[in-house]
Amino acid sequence: MRLNIPFLAPNSKNARRYQREPVRFQMLLPLALKKTVSGKGDITKEAVCMQEMAILFACFKKSDFNQRECLKEVSAFQNCYNEYSARAKVQREMGKKGILVPGEKKLTHRQLNQLLKGFPPLN
Repeated sequence: MRLNIPFLAPNSKNARRYQREPVRFQMLLPLALKKTVSGKGDITKEAVCMQEMAILFACFKKSDFNQRECLKEVSAFQNCYNEYSARAKVQREMGKKGILVPGEKKLTHRQLNQLLKGFPPLN
């Protein structure tokens, strides 16, 4: 059996000490938000038309991958993807221009910066 020495000797130099409550807060930088948002995290990968794709693969499996028997499912999947492409294109164009869309849940960094310009920080 291998013994771990730091756990047995809590006063050794390599052992981690327990935190005593309450831990004091040290303010290293002032607590203030920036005026702008960077665009680093804007790349998102979405899973679209998963339901239609699952139905399409189930039909392919049932018909031994014969596309002629699954024309309805293939067209439903293509329609779903075409609708998504059109929506994404409109969102990209609006995002590049920085136009705010009412009710939009995901905003680009340009749209957020446009929104933040309307509410300057109180310093």
